[in-house]
Amino acid sequence: MQSLDAFAGEKLAALDAKSLRRRLKTTRRHDGAVVERDGKRLISFSCNDYLGLSQHHLVRAAAAEAALNYGAGAAASRLVTGDHPLLADLEKRLARLKGTEAACVFGSGYLANTGVIPTLVGPGDAVFVDAWAHACIWAGAQLSGAKIVKFGHNDVADLERLLKAERPQARRALVATDGVFSMDGDVAPLDHLAKLCEQHDAWLLSDDAHGVGVLAEGRGSAALFPEAHIPLQMGTLSKALGSYGGYLCGSQAIVDLLKTRARTLVYATGLPPASAAAALTALDLIETDPALTQQPLAKARLFTQRLGLPDAVSPIVPVIMGEADAALAASTALEAQGFLVVAIRPPTVPEGTARLRVAFNAAHDDADVIRLADAIGALR
Repeated sequence: MQSLDAFAGEKLAALDAKSLRRRLKTTRRHDGAVVERDGKRLISFSCNDYLGLSQHHLVRAAAAEAALNYGAGAAASRLVTGDHPLLADLEKRLARLKGTEAACVFGSGYLANTGVIPTLVGPGDAVFVDAWAHACIWAGAQLSGAKIVKFGHNDVADLERLLKAERPQARRALVATDGVFSMDGDVAPLDHLAKLCEQHDAWLLSDDAHGVGVLAEGRGSAALFPEAHIPLQMGTLSKALGSYGGYLCGSQAIVDLLKTRARTLVYATGLPPASAAAALTALDLIETDPALTQQPLAKARLFTQRLGLPDAVSPIVPVIMGEADAALAASTALEAQGFLVVAIRPPTVPEGTARLRVAFNAAHDDADVIRLADAIGALR
């Protein structure tokens, strides 16, 4: 296997030369926004735990109790014996939050998109994907075997042009986009996309991983556009809900089809009981404390106002540094000041747009937000 090791070594050397090699760093999270790396405590502006619920005492207690009552794992696929009682409760709650007939819970957000898209479209069909959509949407589109048509990021006119050109040749069509884009923090124009889909008999899928829990009193990005019909509302339990897993909310017929045909549900072990219980308790907290859901965006806007940037529309604010070396250097400089702001580099983002991705959560002190803004301002 010398050729295999040689191949890996060459690839790693090429990545090192471009400052694009990734390395895992053990990180322990503490209460609030504090993390610990190499024995040093830092204020994290890189976690997606937007409401701090992964550390909430009630969420942690619910997870622990579920593990004691139901076991540490689901033990099998949901279609075998892994469909423990908490999953049905969770699906009802997610459907209620999203205003749909039903929901289907998957093992992760990545598994949701790579299972849903190939279940609904295949060879002879077309998938229209926003250029900046998450990697799991692209993976799902590629697995489906359908024709993939990329449209410009949030470019409604470009999508309309492509639908007119490509839709007549496709048996079925699906339009896939993030609701809130994970690297730029902007919101998709779901109202306009929904209208185009209705005009061209295409199905709209919106990935709300970074919108649920923090926009529209926690209902997510789709709720910003109440008149828009979004038949496929996907999301995760691992960000604002502080747990783990993914879901698809839609009609009863769609959910019934997924539960019998989606390969990432049929052939994957069910979500652990602790994760389901944690998500259920997080949903309780979101529904009873709408003020909490407003905090991440408020912190993000304090940051953008301090730096003179356009007002944030989500808890994610990108600060573009350009080349990978510049983003890494800025991240290192901020760590020396007690902040964890991880550098995001290609291929996650386009060449020349390496950045600091600043993510805000309800646990951040305003004083720390201002200190971070001033520290980044000095680096720009």
